Amino acid sequence: MLSAPDSPPNNRASSQARIEFAHCARPTLGVEWEFALVDAATRDLSNEASAVLAELGENPRVHNELLRNTVELVTGICDNTGEAIEDLRQTLATTRPIVHNRGMELFGAGTHPFAQWSAQKLTDAPRYAELIKRTQWWGRQMMIWGVHVHVGISSAYKVMPIISSLLLYYPHLLALSASSPWWAGEDTGYASNRAMMFQQLPTAGLPFQFQTWPEFEGFVYDQKKTGIIDHINEIRWDIRPSPHLGTIEVRVCDGVSNLRELGSLVALTHCLIVDLDRRLDADQSLPTMPPWHVQENKWRAARYGLDAEIILDADSNERLVTEDLDELLNRLEPIAARLHCADELAGVADIYRTGASYQRQRRVAEEHDGDLRAVVDALVAELDIE
Repeated sequence: MLSAPDSPPNNRASSQARIEFAHCARPTLGVEWEFALVDAATRDLSNEASAVLAELGENPRVHNELLRNTVELVTGICDNTGEAIEDLRQTLATTRPIVHNRGMELFGAGTHPFAQWSAQKLTDAPRYAELIKRTQWWGRQMMIWGVHVHVGISSAYKVMPIISSLLLYYPHLLALSASSPWWAGEDTGYASNRAMMFQQLPTAGLPFQFQTWPEFEGFVYDQKKTGIIDHINEIRWDIRPSPHLGTIEVRVCDGVSNLRELGSLVALTHCLIVDLDRRLDADQSLPTMPPWHVQENKWRAARYGLDAEIILDADSNERLVTEDLDELLNRLEPIAARLHCADELAGVADIYRTGASYQRQRRVAEEHDGDLRAVVDALVAELDIE
């Protein structure tokens, strides 16, 4: 069990390790939504992000990424899920016509069903070139897309206890969002192959379960001193602090194809973090699990998705993830009401009752005799912004 300390303990790295955290007075919300660009005719990936961004001009809501086949839509600072989704809807309304006019579509999933990594081009930027220089084959394989959710935190000394406790809900978020069963034309047998791929990068994967902010500062100091990273943003954990924004950034979710499911995942993430934050305010200790349980839960959710039987606690109790979600959603209803996202949170149940993206993709492939272009068509068609 973890709780936030009232004051920082002594830090062996002294002032060299201090990391300022931009405290947020309220639990603000920000969302980053990655899309692949696919050719409207072939349904293969298109390396034309630079042309799209050039036509958009200086638009702070649309960014490039590691590969030229990717555009990332980002929100401003929002107060609730509805505001964030409307922000993204407006950016889509500006971006999608440009994509269409250039003979492409926006594609939302964790991986593309049949594209080959060797055909993908890198964005021309020093930090990306350095990443590939270091990571080589694994770095070139990062043909993956996800959703990142930022939630504002009022104090640095809450951050690590919240992250460590939030790991109990890692499999819930991954199972719900899993949308990457395919890799280079093959069914991997996983619901989220993206989760398995991304953790191959240095500093990526599950976070360490530090108890205090100074422990995290010491870790960053060590990483920089030994040349593992040059900048804190190179810590690519699935859940990480974003000190310059004053947020916890949740990077668990696979790419998402539509605004409705995105809203549900954002609402669930927001509610989970705010619930843990308020429990700390009430001087409650937060539950944690051993790292080996957390690691196993990630693998089970990636492999089995919504059919995963997950480990619930340090006592090794287990339960089907969808059964635990039923109870979790009921518990979070009062938080959702206060955050004005009750409808979006209720939509989480629709995902596991009607089928997550990885399940829909496999169903489409089966109905079309294994034609993976039909899977791309189906995912593209799900992006309804009206």
